[in-house]
Amino acid sequence: MIDVSIIIISFNTKDLTVACLESIQKTVGENVSHEVIVVDNASRDGSVERIKDQKSKIKNLKIIENKQNLGFSKANNIGVKEAIGRYILFLNSDTIVHENSVERIVEFMNQNEKAGAATCRVDLSNGLLDDASHRGFPTPWNSFAHFSGLSKLFPKSRLFSGYSLGWKDFKTTHEIDALAGAFMVVRKTAGDEVGWWDEDYFWYGEDIDFCYRLKQKGWKIYFVPAVSILHYKGASGGIKKESASVSTADEKTKQNATKARFEAMRIFYKKHYVKKYPSFVTWLILKGIDLKETLSS
Repeated sequence: MIDVSIIIISFNTKDLTVACLESIQKTVGENVSHEVIVVDNASRDGSVERIKDQKSKIKNLKIIENKQNLGFSKANNIGVKEAIGRYILFLNSDTIVHENSVERIVEFMNQNEKAGAATCRVDLSNGLLDDASHRGFPTPWNSFAHFSGLSKLFPKSRLFSGYSLGWKDFKTTHEIDALAGAFMVVRKTAGDEVGWWDEDYFWYGEDIDFCYRLKQKGWKIYFVPAVSILHYKGASGGIKKESASVSTADEKTKQNATKARFEAMRIFYKKHYVKKYPSFVTWLILKGIDLKETLSS
């Protein structure tokens, strides 16, 4: 068994994927044993060929070619079945790993046995924190405060900023509810215990669900800001403004990503919250999701 298996899902991001692989090659030292597993979801942009060109340069690189786009969760689960690491690092293809990031996050996990998962400071290209990497769970109240704008008015309030946990000290290591799959290191024993990724999610929401189930089993989830990466965010789906200049997603892909985003909200609520709240709250939440989806289309 090695220290860490790095799993990257590839979907029509050939240049970004190669840049990500090159950053791994440049920054992961010999003191951490690792492998890199790229699972390609039937890319149409020549990604597989470009990635294969990297095999002679990237240590322990494996490539899995799916014949169709199976979604983020299922592709990750396929990668996990091939992984032999004590830790699994799920890394988006549109990220750049900084010096010692992998070593330091592995060291953190080694020192914190109750940590089921951890993330780093995920920086966007504009220098701001990717808010998805530091999240509270989307309870009805947290979601209302977020989407109504109350959290922006009171960004440090425990009452109104539960969606982003904005009152916490972003310069120190601390527990969070949920992190983003862009950089998500998971203890293999913890992942095995929860059954890894829920394949009901095709795109978006699966990382929050994963964290929710880890917490249910008593595992802790950490934000470790001493470690950082760069994230272009949403390059495959093409619906995020942060990656508009680098995404090659066509209109159909953007529509599918938008649909999957809102469907993920419905799936999460029905799985984890529908029995916890009165029926009128459920009605309001689902109608709110419908409205937001309509306004986004």
